[in-house]
Amino acid sequence: MNNSPQVKLQPCFLTPKRLQPEYPLFVFLPGMDGTGQLLRSQTAGLEAGFDVRCLAIPRDDLTSWDELTDHLLNLIDAELEKNKERPVYLCGESFGGGLAQKVAVAAPHLFTRIILINPASSFHLHPWLGWASQLSHIVPSGLYEFGALGLLPFLAALGRISKSDRQELLKTMRSVPSETVQWRLSLLREFHIEPNELRCLKQPVLILASAEDKLLPSVSEAKRLVEILPQAKMVVLPHSGHACLLEADINLYDIMKANNFIGSGLETARVLEMKR
Repeated sequence: MNNSPQVKLQPCFLTPKRLQPEYPLFVFLPGMDGTGQLLRSQTAGLEAGFDVRCLAIPRDDLTSWDELTDHLLNLIDAELEKNKERPVYLCGESFGGGLAQKVAVAAPHLFTRIILINPASSFHLHPWLGWASQLSHIVPSGLYEFGALGLLPFLAALGRISKSDRQELLKTMRSVPSETVQWRLSLLREFHIEPNELRCLKQPVLILASAEDKLLPSVSEAKRLVEILPQAKMVVLPHSGHACLLEADINLYDIMKANNFIGSGLETARVLEMKR
């Protein structure tokens, strides 16, 4: 019998094989699964202009918003040790979109630009979402992985996703314990940021909202955030589901370029924004 103490895993960055320290740092915060594995279809495109890092949250992580925020800021600080002036893009999807807002409010000076993709920051504004999420407590743990299959049509526009990516999505959903899912849902139910805190974010923000999102009211949440954030722009993906980054026709890097969210002179823009 092994009586050695169990080591508690901490959130970490997944690092691609090709490091590009001369490029802006792109930090991606994943959805409810927390694995970061589902960004793989977008990584090659993003590496054309960024040094990509993806947050991975341990399967059994039951930490608070504040603890997750502190862990993430420490990880970003470590990446910036060699070059404090390096531009940083912060991108959060779904659950990660809520975490991105928490992190941006905690350290607005760190980020050059922010991308929010179907951010799950509207639970406290829609009581029915909170009630529905609490139903997960009555599902036995042993049935959870079977229930994940039934959730797929709500989570993604399956016809727009390749067979291999559909299988990877299901595998990833099943990899997260039901206790962890329940905990992260509880974080979303209690999620709150004062509008005045969001108004202090002066950097450009791009919000992507899927019109066919069957899981969250993403378009209405995007409209709400655009009204609050000083430099926010909303892009509606007319045929996309909640897990839009897995869809074959969605290229995040191309969407950013099309909306003038990438360009030369970003370092100068960041310095000017920080001086305002």
